[in-house]
Amino acid sequence: MKTMVFRSLLLSIAISALCGVAGAVGPKAKDLHRDRRDIRTDTRDIRHDRRDIRKDERERRADVRDLRDDKKEGASKQQLQQDRKDIAGDTRDIRKDERDVKKDRRDRKADVRDVREDKREPPE
Repeated sequence: MKTMVFRSLLLSIAISALCGVAGAVGPKAKDLHRDRRDIRTDTRDIRHDRRDIRKDERERRADVRDLRDDKKEGASKQQLQQDRKDIAGDTRDIRKDERDVKKDRRDRKADVRDVREDKREPPE
């Protein structure tokens, strides 16, 4: 009888200790998983943004070629001026987007560094 009570008490202590350890590790693992998922989505967004920037640059180069062709054909000054203004606006937008992507890449790099440091920390 004493051994059965002692064993059941020992079993309940072991189960409660395991649940306590698992409960302490659980939130950290979930946070790391959430952080890694955020990094993956950021990486995907950066890749899509860079693809869009390259597409915008190709379109701008095509606009410049069209402007040169219009100059050769003798288009009106007003039309040429409007085309130049559009190209300048496109150039500004592309540069702004490149700065945003550069900032996003810097932030993502810091997030990766933080996740690696969090992974090395012992559980609390």
